[in-house]
Amino acid sequence: MANTSRTTLEAALRGRKLDRTLTTALPSIERTPTDVAALDACLHGGCPRGQVSEIAGPPSSGRTALLLALVGAATRHGEIAAIVDTFDRLDMASTTAAGIDRTRLLWVRGQAIAGSPPTGVERALDRALKAFTLVLQAGGFGVVALDVADVPVAALTRLPFTTWRRVQRMVEGSDTACVIVAPQPLARSAGGVTLLLSPSTTHTMRWTGNSNRSRLLAGLDVAVRVVSPRRRMDGEVVITASAL
Repeated sequence: MANTSRTTLEAALRGRKLDRTLTTALPSIERTPTDVAALDACLHGGCPRGQVSEIAGPPSSGRTALLLALVGAATRHGEIAAIVDTFDRLDMASTTAAGIDRTRLLWVRGQAIAGSPPTGVERALDRALKAFTLVLQAGGFGVVALDVADVPVAALTRLPFTTWRRVQRMVEGSDTACVIVAPQPLARSAGGVTLLLSPSTTHTMRWTGNSNRSRLLAGLDVAVRVVSPRRRMDGEVVITASAL
């Protein structure tokens, strides 16, 4: 009787296209590592592929360093990566320091618009989003990142939510780890992770806290709170500030 009821329920869920989320265990998710051992351990191997993840935080919180660590790891592992640089602020010396193989990096340079009026910001953001979409549609990238970290929050919040829904649909099921670097969380997909960064003044990096959904990494240069809707993150890890 129990098996019959389960079969009936699963058939009903399949008919409504709900079986993937409600009747199966969490699938094994492919991940791309950051090569920061403690962070990768907390992320169960790195940022998930086929999902939209975020690196969010204020200026000087380490968001660019973490992005470059992720991209550097991808290129060292033989993958191709792309960074859509909205305001053309990527520093080439920093990419070298992060160990990025630039022969495997597509750098989409936006327009430097220091002191530009809001209309200039919105044009630059629109162009960056279009370039981001084209790169994702092209496929074949291990990591694709959209850097909107320096875009004013007001401009980002004016974007329709469907913007990020489209991005999620494009990347779903692919081998690409899609990452958005922003001043605040914007668009994590259901299987993605959000890395919330903030400046820190302590002398070690340590995972703490009891939440099943997040851990706080307090460090010499940066504190990272990892938020994942699906995965437990247990234990405590200490890493040195030089890991990034």
